[in-house]
Amino acid sequence: MTNEQAKANNQNKRRAYPLKHRKKLAVLAKKRKAWKQSTGPKSSAGKTTSSRNARKHGARSSEFTELRRLLRLQRDFVKSVIARHRP
Repeated sequence: MTNEQAKANNQNKRRAYPLKHRKKLAVLAKKRKAWKQSTGPKSSAGKTTSSRNARKHGARSSEFTELRRLLRLQRDFVKSVIARHRP
């Protein structure tokens, strides 16, 4: 499929929200001003807790990162051995 065909296909698709509906949502959002109500944690304990949200599961810990690095090295080594022994 060429770029021109892809563009033509995308232009025929319906938007998720018609322009009239999006304008209505924009007016409601400006009226509500949710950005003024949403505040982050105020206390230092709350800030510390929220700063660790992404690391809750430990996938970004130094041990896990080192394990991934070692597994990557092992995988590359196995691939090189297989490549050397192929006819």
